Amino acid sequence: MSNERTSLNRTLKPHWVWAIALGSSIGWGAFVQPTNWMSSAGPLGVIIGFVIGALLMMLIAVSYGFLIRNFPVSGGEFAYAYISLGRTHAFICGWFLTLGYICIVALNASALALLFKYVFPGLVHNLQMYQMAGWDVYFVEVIIASIGLIIFTFMNIRGTVISGRMQFIFCTIMLLSVFSLTLLVGVSQSTGIENLQPSFHPEVSIFAAIISIVAIAPWAYVGFDNVPQAAEEFNFSSKKAFGLIIFALIAAAFLYILMIIATAMTQPWLRLVEGQHLWGTGSAIQEVLGPIGLIILVVAVFMGIFTGLNGFIISSSRLLFAMSRAKVMPSHFGKLHPIYNTPYIGIIFTATIALFAPWFGREVLLWIVEMSSIGVSIAFLYTCYTAFYHFRWSKDLKFNPAKHVIAPGKKVLSLIGILASLTFIGLLLIPGSPAFLGIESRIALIAWVVLGVVFYFGKRKEFNAIPEDELNFLILGKKKVDIREKVNID
Repeated sequence: MSNERTSLNRTLKPHWVWAIALGSSIGWGAFVQPTNWMSSAGPLGVIIGFVIGALLMMLIAVSYGFLIRNFPVSGGEFAYAYISLGRTHAFICGWFLTLGYICIVALNASALALLFKYVFPGLVHNLQMYQMAGWDVYFVEVIIASIGLIIFTFMNIRGTVISGRMQFIFCTIMLLSVFSLTLLVGVSQSTGIENLQPSFHPEVSIFAAIISIVAIAPWAYVGFDNVPQAAEEFNFSSKKAFGLIIFALIAAAFLYILMIIATAMTQPWLRLVEGQHLWGTGSAIQEVLGPIGLIILVVAVFMGIFTGLNGFIISSSRLLFAMSRAKVMPSHFGKLHPIYNTPYIGIIFTATIALFAPWFGREVLLWIVEMSSIGVSIAFLYTCYTAFYHFRWSKDLKFNPAKHVIAPGKKVLSLIGILASLTFIGLLLIPGSPAFLGIESRIALIAWVVLGVVFYFGKRKEFNAIPEDELNFLILGKKKVDIREKVNID
């Protein structure tokens, strides 16, 4: 067995990790999508949906908190699936999650170009190249997205001291911007809380309205699961991870709700969602607060995009690094920068794939990102199952003190997490569901599955030939799965 295992520097501070979770959860959607969400659910329907979604994510976070505390290694869900179900399931989980993370990086890069298109249309609407799925692709927007990706690639290669600190600064500015917008809209003489009436869309049942928002919870809150990817780099006790995740989810739900309220208060929301605007929220805020309000909103969107780019570049590169260390991905992804000790190949690879996205147009990218929600939900499922496997009702015949702990309450919560994850997957895959994937997204999903099968069978012989003790060491940093040293159920 190899005695060498490449590891990362422990430089991440608690508030940086909280910012990674929050900033990755709050992206462009919180500032661009409010009018779209209200058009299907109404203001109160959206708010209730996001609250329920956050609560479900918190139940899932119980499993994450336990596993991060006991297995603080890069790879997160990839490692958890391996612990409970073995090598094949670890690959499946890692494969789907890699796609999800890289797609979100690409989507944030294209969102950066879209924001410029709204704020500076005269600049972006130059050098039109072609149309993709009805979307005009301009060379200038490709350049804008590419510059953003290159900047964040360089920042992440330089290390988590820079990327973690900047993530916290971006999150702080975003929070202040959203609070300021809500306050300014609330005190304006032309706005009022009565504009939130009717609370639900009059043509949609209350249940359908709420469930349509709950269905997007994996997409809306994806980002808190970036925390386990960075666990190996904590410079603090991994026991704090659960509290940081919960705090981030509460803050994320609060920001979503504030943006819904701020947007809906500007004018009667039914009239607002019927308007033909490229950016409904931006138009509503500008109409009430003028250029100053729009500037504050644009700053908030920039921060949301920056935190999404930064957070998911961190997580995708760490996942690729962990899978490479386990010899299920090419060895290049496991290489660390000779000066900064960062997984720079994974960082560059993530950015390079994302660089192709703006050339295909935003509509094509949205198809892929919708499909990638499946990957995130699959990761949630594996994590909750692994926690369920470790928790025991009592000391039964299968109880192993090295692998199990008696925690009936948390076993129930992990079971609820399993059911929630299955529900999210069902909402995306069952025909007739309000969140059923479109035909284009289903085709992209099938293509990714086929590619994964081909890749797995190409690596299966080498992967399965690694002795168990060696693979445990490569993935977990120890030869045996043993939670006795770290477990603390309090």
